[in-house]
Amino acid sequence: MSEIVPTETPPGRLSRPLIGPFSGRHLLALLGTVFVVGLLLVLVTTPIARPVDPTLPEPGSDFVPVGEPTEGLQVGSLAPEFTGVVNGQLVTLTDLDGQPIRLSDLRGRPVWINFWASWCAPCQEETPVLRKVYGNHEEQGLALVAISVQESSPEDIRRYAETYDLDFTIGFDATSAIFRTYQAYGLPTQLFLDRDGVIRTVVRGPLSEIEAERILAPLLAG
Repeated sequence: MSEIVPTETPPGRLSRPLIGPFSGRHLLALLGTVFVVGLLLVLVTTPIARPVDPTLPEPGSDFVPVGEPTEGLQVGSLAPEFTGVVNGQLVTLTDLDGQPIRLSDLRGRPVWINFWASWCAPCQEETPVLRKVYGNHEEQGLALVAISVQESSPEDIRRYAETYDLDFTIGFDATSAIFRTYQAYGLPTQLFLDRDGVIRTVVRGPLSEIEAERILAPLLAG
């Protein structure tokens, strides 16, 4: 009877050495390990998203948060004066020349308050809207107070205003005290007041010309 000698099975492609002593199986195992480690790093370093608080107004997609979200001032409440407290001292809002800006001086006029910064991209894009809409209604008594926050100096804001020919009132909130008084937490934040100083609309994010006109219409008519 003839003896059947088992033949030797040639090594598979994955078992053959590819780089030095390392076979394809070794390389696949190494790649798998790198992938798993990378995935774990992504999971560990990705911040946990904060749950959406349904009690807070939804900010626009172009809203730039600079602090913790707050409920903010309520529609129907009387807007506070342009003052704040820093290290126990009362501070007031001033214009670019250091002169005080008082909300009480604007009573009897509809007021548009816009918290902004020259470095804020949505604020930059909105600048032409503020300029045009204010120009449309300046003679009707509209008061626009654009309050700059987190800026280095009034001179920087002055250059910005001159570059874009802004002739409405610009306040310099050097310490962000007024920003905190108004319970704002991002830019731009906008409040629209009626002639009695009552808050009628709050907007977080930039406005288009059509949106601004729609909000102002009843305030100007009133």
